[in-house]
Amino acid sequence: MSTEPGGPRVVGVLLAAGRSTRMSHHTGQLKQLSNLGGKPLCRHAALALAEAGFASLLAVIPAGEPGEQIREALAGLGFGFVVNPDPARGLASSFRAAAQALEPRADAAQFALADMPFVTAQTHRAVLEAFGRTRAPVVLTRYGEQPAMQTGGQTAGQTGVQAPPNLFRADLLPELAALPDQDQGPRELVRRFAGQLLAVQRPALELTDIDTPEQLAAAQAL
Repeated sequence: MSTEPGGPRVVGVLLAAGRSTRMSHHTGQLKQLSNLGGKPLCRHAALALAEAGFASLLAVIPAGEPGEQIREALAGLGFGFVVNPDPARGLASSFRAAAQALEPRADAAQFALADMPFVTAQTHRAVLEAFGRTRAPVVLTRYGEQPAMQTGGQTAGQTGVQAPPNLFRADLLPELAALPDQDQGPRELVRRFAGQLLAVQRPALELTDIDTPEQLAAAQAL
């Protein structure tokens, strides 16, 4: 699971504490545990992280029985766990929980979402490699038809969609730990470093996320 000798020490973080109200309202089941291809949804995203070569792995999970079920779904993959006691406070609450729990030796943390099952280990490695070459403060993933990598936050003429995984350098982690409640994650932090960020281009199919029973059914067919 370790990174290359002499390379940056990056923690792979799975954000898996979301309330998933749209899915659970219809199915009565936590979205992260929905069956996709014979595995819990969250395990797909976790496997990609586990195969990518991070120095360590951390999953943010809800409290109580839902969190225990997610722990069980991720068994054997080498994850540590931190509990988000109140996921209803939005995605930023999971970023805060992760940033406060990260090992002090980390050079960066790379965040993935549990409901994006088609993000590959290759995508995680592409983000890791971009950081290893440049030590940029932020490395983002952009999905769609664009050149292989964009630098300096230039977005004119681009048609891709920006989404996780996103990497943040260690000096930005205290800002993640202090994010205000919202459901958009660290967008303001990304905007502030727009002139220094890198964006790695990846296939549009990987952008697929699962929020409804209809999206889950469509994903089963892919």
